[in-house]
Amino acid sequence: MAAAGGPGAKKGILERLESGEVVVGDGSFLITLEKRGCVKAGLWTPEAVAEHPDAVRQLHMEFLRAGSNVMQTFTFSASEENMESKYFEHAEEAVWAVEVLKESGKPVAATMCIGPEGDMRDVPPGECAAKLVRAGAAIVGVNCRFGPRTSLKTMTLMKEGLQAAGLTAHLMVQSLGFHTPDCGKGGFVDLPEYPFALEPRLATRWDIQNYAREAYNLGVRYIGGCCGFEPYHIRAIAEELAPERGFWPPASDKHGSWGSGLNMHTKPWIRARARREYWENLLPASGRPFCPPLSKPDA
Repeated sequence: MAAAGGPGAKKGILERLESGEVVVGDGSFLITLEKRGCVKAGLWTPEAVAEHPDAVRQLHMEFLRAGSNVMQTFTFSASEENMESKYFEHAEEAVWAVEVLKESGKPVAATMCIGPEGDMRDVPPGECAAKLVRAGAAIVGVNCRFGPRTSLKTMTLMKEGLQAAGLTAHLMVQSLGFHTPDCGKGGFVDLPEYPFALEPRLATRWDIQNYAREAYNLGVRYIGGCCGFEPYHIRAIAEELAPERGFWPPASDKHGSWGSGLNMHTKPWIRARARREYWENLLPASGRPFCPPLSKPDA
């Protein structure tokens, strides 16, 4: 296995996926750049592209070094129409977009901001996936709004729906970097902690390694993240799936697998943590004794 880097030949996304190759996506832009002082919360427009292009470029480079194969353009909420209605909570709108994009002659990947309950008109995830594939999408899945476990539940329902309809497509998941088991249908935006107090919900790197493995076992081959998904989370995906990909990302040069670097620590009880079993089974405390474990969504 190579220490870093990856296959040299350039291949299209469908060629990669059809060969069974894992494609690692990128992660959080709006929330991450808001924390870095480059984006204003609210409508979440990508003004940083014009005002702080170096910050956007730096974040892209961090995701690339962490193991991302795909760098998405930072254009979310860059149109008046999108500001009025955050696209793709409705299967019907997503289908329209797929039909238009098919005219470009390029492969279409369509992901929806939905959870296990389906879209805002109660169209189940499996039916949403079937509609997107029938419209011409080659890659379907979910992104944003829900955490890793919830997103994988939705992906399971999408896969089952496609199988029941006799349809096939490549699967794609880009969950939040936050745990959201208490979300309602609208996702994390309805939680009282959104958007400025979500840090206690942040997934650990080990949570994301498990997410990557579960997604892979489900048959998902495009795996990435959305809001709250930092570069080290992307590195966790790349490290967990390094055996399948055949190489490690450059950002792993300073990161021992499953804490193995702690073998060098001077304290024996910390050296004892240099093993997968420790981190995989750890139930991390929040350090907030007066805070509830779950919240009640406002909407």
